[in-house]
Amino acid sequence: MKTVQKFLDELNSEYLRLHKTYEDLFWLSYMGDHSVDKKMTQAIAARDAFRSNSELLQETKSFLKGADANTKQRLRTWVRFFELYQSPHHLLELKNKISELESSTLKKRATRKEGYIDPYTGVFVETSALKMRTMRNTHDDEKVRKACYEAGEELAQGLVPEYVELVRLRNEYARGMGYSDFYAFKTEREDGMKKEELFTLFDSIYDKTKFVFAEIRALEKKMPGLRKPWNFSYMMAGDFTKEEDSYFQFDEALLRWGRSFSAMGIDYRKGRLQLDLLDRKGKWNNGFCHWPDLVHYEKGKRIPGSSNFTCNVVAGQVGSGVMGYNTLFHEGGHAAHFLNVDERDVALNHEYAPMAMSWAETQSMFLDTVFSSIEWKTRYAKDAAGTPYPFELYERKVRKLAPLRAKRMHSILFVSNFEREIYEAKNLTTDKVLSIARKNYRKYFDESEDSLYALNVPHIYSWESSGSYHGYGLAEIALSQWRAYFYKKYGYIVDNPNVGKEMTEVWKYGSRYTYKQFVRLATGKNPSTKALLEDMTMSADEAIAEAKKRISQLQKVKEYTKPVKLNAWISMVHGKKEIATNAVSFEDMAEKYGKWVRNQARIKP
Repeated sequence: MKTVQKFLDELNSEYLRLHKTYEDLFWLSYMGDHSVDKKMTQAIAARDAFRSNSELLQETKSFLKGADANTKQRLRTWVRFFELYQSPHHLLELKNKISELESSTLKKRATRKEGYIDPYTGVFVETSALKMRTMRNTHDDEKVRKACYEAGEELAQGLVPEYVELVRLRNEYARGMGYSDFYAFKTEREDGMKKEELFTLFDSIYDKTKFVFAEIRALEKKMPGLRKPWNFSYMMAGDFTKEEDSYFQFDEALLRWGRSFSAMGIDYRKGRLQLDLLDRKGKWNNGFCHWPDLVHYEKGKRIPGSSNFTCNVVAGQVGSGVMGYNTLFHEGGHAAHFLNVDERDVALNHEYAPMAMSWAETQSMFLDTVFSSIEWKTRYAKDAAGTPYPFELYERKVRKLAPLRAKRMHSILFVSNFEREIYEAKNLTTDKVLSIARKNYRKYFDESEDSLYALNVPHIYSWESSGSYHGYGLAEIALSQWRAYFYKKYGYIVDNPNVGKEMTEVWKYGSRYTYKQFVRLATGKNPSTKALLEDMTMSADEAIAEAKKRISQLQKVKEYTKPVKLNAWISMVHGKKEIATNAVSFEDMAEKYGKWVRNQARIKP
C-alpha cells in the first residue's frame, strides 16, 4: 500500500518533470526556434492533463484521513491546486485546441514582416515593432514618427481573426466551468476577486485621476499637435529620453544592477539565471521571466531552481538602454521571488495559479521602482565621464511631466477594461474588436486619434496572461503601500539590506496566501489605494521636495563597493550563443558582456 509520503513525492516529481519539459520548449520557441512548437503544444497538454486529473484529486483527499497536522497541510495544498484546474474531459480537448491556436498565432506574430514606409521615398524599411515604438518616442522627424505609428496600426490588425477565435474558445471554456466569461474565470481563480469588485476599484481610481486629461488639453494650446498619438511621447519626453541616454548606456547595466541588488541583500540562493536581453528577428518582443527548474526538496534537502529572463534591447538605440535596466530590476525581481521560495511542495513554487499575478508583479514592479527612483539615479547612473545623473535634469522632467503621473496606471486600466469588454461582447466580430480597442484608447488616453494599440499588447494572445493585465494595477496598489511602509520604517529603500531581508521573508511562502493576505503580511495593513493616489496626485513641488528628502537620507548610507555577490550561476546568452558567465566573477562577466554589447551597437541592422 502506497504511503502518504511516497504519494507526495510522486506528485512533486511528476509535476516537476512536466513543468520543466514545457518550460524548456517554451523558452526555445519564444526565443525564435519555432521547430519545437508542436512539441511545446503537446507538453502543455500533458501538463494540463496532470493539473486537471480528477483521480489524483480524489486520491489526495483520501490521504487526509489519519494524516498528521503537517502532512494534512501539504495535502490540502495539493487539493487546492488540483481543484483550481479541474474541468470536464471535453473541456480538456477544448483547452488543447486553444493551445494549438495560440502556438500558431505566436509563430505568425514572431515571423511576420515588420517595418514602416519611408515618408520620403515610399520604400518599405524593415524594422522591428519594438524599434518603431522607440522611434515614435525619440525620432526628431514627425513624418517618420507618424509612419512608425501607422505601421503599428497596421500590425495591430494582422491577428484580429485569430484573436476573435481565441476569445470565443476561451469563453466557451470558461462557461463550461460555470463562469460568465473568461475574464470572470481569471479574476476569481487567480486573484480571488469578483470581476465587479475589481472594476469598481479601478473605476474609482480612474475617476480620481482623469483630471489629468484637462491639464494635457490645456498644455496642447502651448504645444500644437501634442495629442497626436505619434507626437505625445516625443513632445512630452523625447528630449528627456535623449538627454538621459548617456546615463543609462546598456553596456554598464549589468554591473550597476548587480551592485544594487547586492547592496539590498538580494540572494538567489544558488539558483541558475539565463539572460537573453538583445532584440533579434523572430524573438518574442516583450520581456518575461520563467522558471524551468522549480525549487523543490529531495530527501529533505532543498534543491535550488533556475530562471530564464529576457527583453529586447536594441544596442546603441537612444532610449533602449533604459528598457534593459528596467528588465534587470523587474525580471530580476521576479527571479529572486521564486528562487527564494521555501515551500516543500512545488504546487506553491511557480508563477501559475494558485500564485496571484498581482502579488507576483508586486515584487518585480517594486524592484523596478528602485531603479526608477531619483535616489538610485543620483547614486548609480553616470555618464562615460563618471558624472552622476543631475538633479537639475530630474527637476525639469518632473515639472514638465507632472500631468503624466497617472498615465502609467491609466495604461493598465486601459488594457484591463479593453479585455473585459472583449470577453463580455456578444457575437464578437473583427469590427467589434476594432471598435472596442478604439473606444478604450479614447477613454484612457484622450488623444486626437483613436489607436488600435490594445491589439499590439502581447499579453492578450496568451492563455496565462490574457485576462490578467489587471494584476499590474493591483500590484501598483500593493507596491505603493509597501514603499510607504518602508520609507516610514527605515527612511530609505535603495541600498537598504533590511528591505531585501523583509522581502525575502515573504518570498519564502511561494503562493501559500492570497494577494490580500500577502499585502497584510508585508505591510501590516489591508490593501489600500491611499499611497498610490497620493503619489499620482502629487504636485511637482511636492514631488521635488520628497526627492530631495530621499536623496539626503541616502547620502547617510555608505555606497556598496564590495564584489557583487548574488549567490547564483549566471549565463548571458544571445539565442543559443553564450556570451559570458560569472564563472570567474560577476565583474568579469559584466566586463565581457559590456564589450559584446558595444560591438553589437556598431553592427548595422
